[in-house]
Amino acid sequence: MSPQNTFPADFLWGGAIAANQAEGAWKEGGKGWCLADINQFRDDVALKKKSNKEMTTDQIAAHVADEDGVYPKRHGIDFYHTYDDDLRLLSQAGFTSFRTSINWARIFPQGDEESPNEEGLAFYDRLIDSVIAHGMEPVITLSHYEMPLHLATAYAGWYSRELIDLFLRYAETVLRRYSDRVKYWIVINQINLITHESFNHLGVAEDKVEDIVAAKHQAVHHEMVAAAAATSLGRSISSENRFGVMLCHTLTDPASPKPEDVFASFRQNQMQYLYSDIALRGVYPGYARRYFEDRDIDVEITAEDERVLREGTADYMTFSYYYTRIMDAAGWDAGDVDGRPNPYLEESDWGWAINPTGLRMALNAYWDRYQVPIMITENGFGAQDVLEDDGTVHDPYRSDYLREHLDAVAEAIGDGVDVRGHFAWGPIDIISCSSSEMNKRYGFIHVDQDDYGRGSGARTLKDSYWWYRDYVTAARSASRKNASS
Repeated sequence: MSPQNTFPADFLWGGAIAANQAEGAWKEGGKGWCLADINQFRDDVALKKKSNKEMTTDQIAAHVADEDGVYPKRHGIDFYHTYDDDLRLLSQAGFTSFRTSINWARIFPQGDEESPNEEGLAFYDRLIDSVIAHGMEPVITLSHYEMPLHLATAYAGWYSRELIDLFLRYAETVLRRYSDRVKYWIVINQINLITHESFNHLGVAEDKVEDIVAAKHQAVHHEMVAAAAATSLGRSISSENRFGVMLCHTLTDPASPKPEDVFASFRQNQMQYLYSDIALRGVYPGYARRYFEDRDIDVEITAEDERVLREGTADYMTFSYYYTRIMDAAGWDAGDVDGRPNPYLEESDWGWAINPTGLRMALNAYWDRYQVPIMITENGFGAQDVLEDDGTVHDPYRSDYLREHLDAVAEAIGDGVDVRGHFAWGPIDIISCSSSEMNKRYGFIHVDQDDYGRGSGARTLKDSYWWYRDYVTAARSASRKNASS
């Protein structure tokens, strides 16, 4: 049987973006400053890797005042104005679902106002209506690195317990507004990324806390409590609402069969499971408490927090999948949270290992652990595409990557895993999350724009666009035949 024959008839063939990487229009419609608006593009490779990861209040102020630096997420790809045409192109490629985020700073520009910004709400009314009009199921992320910047400077981001109630005010506003049209919600994007995107994610400036490492764990605890509370609230607003926890897949493989390397990988993976363990089981596991104790990390967890976590468990699990790494005892003992490259795997231009078998393994591992529906809400291949003189973009590497990974998803479904959807990341070229560059392209649709925002903005269909359309058409046809037989 072809792998395409195993997808269920209601499988979500999705594309995913983030508001901050696509919308632009950063000062339109009453929007306030958000964390991503101070993500600066650096063309120096060394600075590119370091930028935007950590921040002090002085650095925040410098970015706000900077009139000469390049801040690509402020203009995005102008999706704020082009969304209807872009969604039409995605629908015609075969997408049946579209994931995006709501920019928190469009709804509450400062983050602590009593009343929301109606212009921001109206924009997402139009956007969600367009997603549905183009025949796609909306999947909405409430928090995707778009915290109002004021909450990082006037408070201390998620380290401040006050953010729980401020986030719930925002979440309730959004859930009441759109629950008649949106069923699938992801509360926090990649909630386990507290190292790679610690400022972008948590909004904690280093100089506002005594110990940044301990502060991150306290901050993500507050975030998890807020996510559980928002989940309970959302269910009370509509019984149709479904809430997912989302991880960045960072599980590692042992670097060798040596017991110390196997155990190091095991312990690393436990601390990545931590966030979904809490979200889906509602309690802190013993291994986390041991981890905190061994490192003298004091996380304040109140009895009320524990109640909220127990009552607000998620309905399904989602994760992003881009690459896998290996872990050894030396790396774990040194505090390495990344691991190192697997020498048996090929890598992209950005050093990300290509491992479709790892996706099948991940799906089986999460299913075995949780037995809840799963979606892959980000998966894709970043590359330096070339727009040819004749207006074509030949990207067979992208089609090959997605084919191998979609076939791996199909095999996992054949293994008995309840996979509900796959979302290609950046189905139209957008600004890179980590480096704020445009040159790292994921899309099936090329956007004529460079790292500095120069270009016509014209959309061009890449070869992978037509490949994806044919793959989905064949898979959906096979699903319908299977359902009727």
